[in-house]
Order: sequence, then structure tokens, then C-alpha cells
Amino acid sequence: MKICHYNNYQAGAVEGDKVYDIGDALIKAGLARTGYTMLEIIDALANNPAAMQIAKDAASGGPSVALGSVKLRAPIENPGSLWAAAANYYAHRAEMVERMGSTAREVKNKDDLMAEFFLKTTSSIIGPGDTIILPKISKLVDFECELCAVIGKRARKVTENEALSYVFGYTICWDISQRDPWGKGMHNTRNIRKGFDTFSALGPWIVTRDEIEEPQNLSIRVLQNGKEAMTAHTSDMICGLREHIRFLTSCLTLRPGDLITTGTPAGVSKLHDGDRLHGTIEKIGSMDLSVKDEQ
Repeated sequence: MKICHYNNYQAGAVEGDKVYDIGDALIKAGLARTGYTMLEIIDALANNPAAMQIAKDAASGGPSVALGSVKLRAPIENPGSLWAAAANYYAHRAEMVERMGSTAREVKNKDDLMAEFFLKTTSSIIGPGDTIILPKISKLVDFECELCAVIGKRARKVTENEALSYVFGYTICWDISQRDPWGKGMHNTRNIRKGFDTFSALGPWIVTRDEIEEPQNLSIRVLQNGKEAMTAHTSDMICGLREHIRFLTSCLTLRPGDLITTGTPAGVSKLHDGDRLHGTIEKIGSMDLSVKDEQ
């Protein structure tokens, strides 16, 4: 299923060119409260088989509206945590040496690399069709487009073999990143440089785990103003999602609705006022963003 968040903060299921209201069906069944959040919907669908069946029934014959008529929102706006992997593609590491003049660092141990996971601010989350605002202080802001996993079940000390069973689904995460100032020659600045308002775009929806057999076998493509800027494949990650889940849960508890965005491939590009971005991840979908200078 494709689980979306739309219009007046409603939970829906996208089937073809229609959106079915699953939130109302869950409320009527007593499995969601009036005024629910998407975190609550994800928890219910991931952990209550009855809730998932009601959602499937609603999506197969309940009230619907045209997909083109709705305002899609970020599929979750209130995750408990948004964990972001750093420097997780060799080609991106190489481009950043050239781009920023940083020192090339060898990956000697995957856990050491994963210890560089950082948290993105949830206040920075925007959705499909929204606008990235370039701060006045920024001299260089890049887009990054990444595969993002949505956790469905509480997870602690999980093995790589069982890791994907804790995933509810997948979405796209745009990790918008200020490089200058505070990027070159400074440490521990990622949370600020990547945490400005509008710097985390999610969408267009969450595709449930059963529709994506292998998260390490997906293509990623980004168009910037209609021209190809990024083309990549998730098989090129240094550390895969299974390793991410194993590592994170060896240190801490992941909860339903927590997000893990898996790092950007090469092809990041500077953003300018008026830019239009169109990103696609295979088997998930596509979303558009616009870019404007802060006024």
C-alpha cells in the first residue's frame, strides 16, 4: 500500500489515481482517535492486523477523491527521531573532497562510519510541492535525495537478518544541506547546517515494506530545472539499511514512526532561488519541490 497524508491532515491510501480515506475508517472502528497523527496511524497499521485490514478494505471500495485534487503533505510530520546517515556512498565522499576541499578519509570500519549518524530537526520537515527556503546567511546549499525507512515496530538489539521485519515502509527524504558557512574545517555542525526550517522534505507517501522486496535494489534520479542532476542506485551504499538498523539498535531503541534516511549518492548540486526539483526513487514514486531565497 501507499499510505499518504493529505488535505486536512487525513490519512489516506493511494490506489492508481485515487486517494481513499483510511483515517475515517480507522476512527469508526475505534482504532484511531479523532485528531490522530500519522505517527499513531503508522503504529496502528504496523502493529494491529485489524487496523491494516480495515485500511485495505477502505482502499478497495471506500470513499475516494482524485489524487490530482488533493494537497499531499509529508507522510509523517512528527517522527520521534529522524536519523541521518553520513557519507554513505563512496562516490559522494569523493565529490565532497573535490567540492569542499576536505581530506579524503578511508572507511576502515563500518561501525565507525555509522557512529557518524546525526539527527535532523523534525521542525525542518516539509512535504511534496512545498518550498525550500535558502537562509540569508547561506552561501552554498545543496540538495541531497535519499532512501528513507520508516520504522514500524519497537526495536532494540536487532540482527541484520531480522532488521527489515521492523520496517513499516519507505519514503523519499531530501536532506537539504548548507555547506558554507560552517561546513569546511568545522566539526559537529551537521545538526545546524541540515536543520534549518524546510531542510527535510519527505514524500510523496510511504510505500509499505511488502511492496519493496529489496531496499538495496532501487534507482534514484533527480532533475534540477528539468536537467538530470543525480542518477544513482541504493546498491552502492557503503552500509546498507540492515546494517543501519543493527547498529542503531545496538545503541538505542527505535520506535514506530522513527525514520532512518540512508545517505545521499553523488550528484548533489547547489540550489538557487527559483529552482525546481523533481526526485524519483524506484517503486516509491516522485515528488517536486521549489526553492526560494529567504525574504
